[in-house]
Amino acid sequence: MRAINKRNITVLAVIVFLVFLAVERITKSEPEAVPAIQQSAEPESGMKAGLVAPAFSLQEGGKIYTVGGSRDKAVLLNFWASWCDPCQQEAPTLNALALKYKNVLDVYGINVTSQDYKPNAERFVRKYMLAFPIMYDLKGEVFDKYKGMVFPTNVLVDKNGVVSEVILGFLSPEELEKKIITLTGS
Repeated sequence: MRAINKRNITVLAVIVFLVFLAVERITKSEPEAVPAIQQSAEPESGMKAGLVAPAFSLQEGGKIYTVGGSRDKAVLLNFWASWCDPCQQEAPTLNALALKYKNVLDVYGINVTSQDYKPNAERFVRKYMLAFPIMYDLKGEVFDKYKGMVFPTNVLVDKNGVVSEVILGFLSPEELEKKIITLTGS
């Protein structure tokens, strides 16, 4: 038995010694040169506060609505579907806020028609008498570009075209208005 214990201790000592040598070598070796990160001429875009809002254009009623880059007013992008209960609850609030802040904020309603039925969406617009532009994202391409996951999704974009905040789901009218005031400085 003593032979087995001595052999185990010897093997363990060799393993500890090899680990020690490996750690010593790693800590004393010169750090490798890290390549410099190249700055892109284009700012990073995406669905996160501080990133440039992904650019898109949608046409509705003979007019083209564009988001991307600097603009005269901040914009609230509201992605919705007619079957969405929170979207129905939010519609009157969005309507009121669009009218109240029309001098400093554009509200764009974007029906994600790829996940809805356009005649139902058109009825929704009439029912709530929406006073802001409504566009139909027929193939869901803009919703995908904005990495949409839930309805409603509201994206607040400042005048420089930078995402200020992404709001997933329903907010109370007071909370949403506070965010608009912060965005627009009104």
